[in-house]
Amino acid sequence: MTERSTTASTYRERNSTADRALDILMLFSADKPVWTGSEVAIELGVARSTGYRYLQSLSSNGFIEEAAGGFRLGPKIFQLARLARAGLGLSDAALPAMRSLAAQINETVLLTRRSGRSVVCLDLVEAQHAVRLSYERGHVLPINAGAAAEVLLAWADPAEVTAVLEQAPLERFTTKTLTEPEALRKRLAHIRKQGVAVSHGELDPHILGVAAPIRNAEGSVCAAVSIAALAARVPRGELRNVEKAVREAAAAISRQLELREA
Repeated sequence: MTERSTTASTYRERNSTADRALDILMLFSADKPVWTGSEVAIELGVARSTGYRYLQSLSSNGFIEEAAGGFRLGPKIFQLARLARAGLGLSDAALPAMRSLAAQINETVLLTRRSGRSVVCLDLVEAQHAVRLSYERGHVLPINAGAAAEVLLAWADPAEVTAVLEQAPLERFTTKTLTEPEALRKRLAHIRKQGVAVSHGELDPHILGVAAPIRNAEGSVCAAVSIAALAARVPRGELRNVEKAVREAAAAISRQLELREA
């Protein structure tokens, strides 16, 4: 057998095993929450020893666990379900506060989440005088430019921050974009101290950004809410009021998440 055919055979076996594991998980229901090894083997049409091998693999990874009379769904399933609910419910939980913030300050409001070295815009609410931004729903953005990105990085695990900053050179978008890791670390420390990030033209020239962290039920920062406005439209004397409004919106969204995840 050639190396290529061996690779293809191995790939098919991996797919077959994964499919069998999913078939087993789909057997569990409210009407039948516990399955024996023999029942699983019969349903899959495999030898009993093969069925038990699949079950042991799922059990060792926490997807199922032994119960009286057989196996039932394990803690890993419930953990994944909780994460799925939190992810799907984030926009729903955030939109009322986002709309209120947009109406209060008449600027575009964004909901973002970090994914590795990138930031994803999950949702936005446009103001009456919307501005043209790099941030649009579904867009993937850099981690080192803009208030929302910096807030998400500021509360990340220090080891993750180091990995993100040292993995590859940081990209420059305007003359105000921070690309030196040490300079960015100092800025992140300042953001944590202030509880809010304020950026001026780091991603889009002439755009002012103000962002605050959103926390989940465990108290961990899971997203950010921010405003994006033409800097000329926000007088220096009004900036503190905008910061306060953004922090209050973040707190309101965090409370909603706590209620939903309880």
